[in-house]
Amino acid sequence: MTTAIIITLCTLLLVAYLFALTSEYTKIPSVLLLLILGWGIKQVTVFLGIDLPDFNPVLPVIATIGLVLIVLEGSLELKVDRSKVGLILKSFFGALLPIIILTIAITYAFHHLGGYELRLCIINAIPFCVISSAIAIPSAVNLNKTDKEFVIYESSLSDILGVIIFNFVIFNEVYDAITFLTFGLQILLMLVISIVATLGLSMLLARINHHVKFVPIILLVVLLYTVLKVYHLPGLIFILLFGLFIGHLDKLKHFGWAAKLTSYNPEKEVEMFTVLTIEGTFLIRSLFFLVFGYLLETSELFDGATALLAVMMVVLFMVVRVIQLAVSRLPIAPLLFVAPRGLITILLFLYITPAESIDLVNKSLIIQVIVFTVLVMTFGMMFSGSGNEEEYDELIEPDMMDERRKIEE
Repeated sequence: MTTAIIITLCTLLLVAYLFALTSEYTKIPSVLLLLILGWGIKQVTVFLGIDLPDFNPVLPVIATIGLVLIVLEGSLELKVDRSKVGLILKSFFGALLPIIILTIAITYAFHHLGGYELRLCIINAIPFCVISSAIAIPSAVNLNKTDKEFVIYESSLSDILGVIIFNFVIFNEVYDAITFLTFGLQILLMLVISIVATLGLSMLLARINHHVKFVPIILLVVLLYTVLKVYHLPGLIFILLFGLFIGHLDKLKHFGWAAKLTSYNPEKEVEMFTVLTIEGTFLIRSLFFLVFGYLLETSELFDGATALLAVMMVVLFMVVRVIQLAVSRLPIAPLLFVAPRGLITILLFLYITPAESIDLVNKSLIIQVIVFTVLVMTFGMMFSGSGNEEEYDELIEPDMMDERRKIEE
């Protein structure tokens, strides 16, 4: 049995790696292939009568670790400078405003269709409004540099803002001045904790001389996020700030206060840390979507009772996104299609207690919305170009624009 488990696990992860390699050419997101693979494994085990343990308790654990690593990976890849201010602002408002607009619209629909309490409708609406960075970031490999940066910023911020808004609603039953004041103090406290923790972890990264130094740092990041979550603090803010700080150590080393936090060769250290994070993220993300695909029930996937509502919700997502991109003066294609729901949606629904759930939102609806948005992204990216780069000229660094003009000449 042990040998069979090892062979199966290694084979599945190697297949996942093959999916990641080929997605650049097929434009089919590896996540979709992993879901299909996991679902196919379930059908084979049922057909052969093979009994496997219940993976439902494992899913939230993998999802939490995956979320931490995905946001960390995305923040490490981001490069912040003055030329990126416009892109960052568009990404922030592109993440925040759709969450607010979609939450209001879906809350109204749930309340109108089922007559549920407004607070319960809001709690069940928010997870549908958050873009999944777990799917969006790896799928952005086929986009041009600026499109990819926008997707990384937008999806990472969508995860963070979605979790913050969700926690605010679910942990408060009354919304008055005191509630909002307490919430503001929590955000301020989280920023202070993030700065202190980031500086401390950066110092550890620079001072540890042992040949094993990056894994303990990642474990501490996951540990801090989990502890912060226990106290209902938005730990994703800490992860974003930590990743941005580490990713810019090479630029900060010229400052006296930052020089003490850097090692002799910060560029090499950061590169090694980033590589380890990327590979760890690939491993956890692949396991999550394989397990999630395995847990999919065919009856839930093809449930006609919820299919119409799922399609209407996806259409609403697309309409709001078209307006968002048009207002932000961003190219509609292919960014219109890169707004999938996935890991973060599942994770937030796992936090909803039975007393806070509503009958209208069942597992079938959640699965169908996720699958439909992934399918829209898949076909949209297959049949659309990489976007019109001329619309991005004001967002690209001057030296990059000069280099591009020389190439064109």
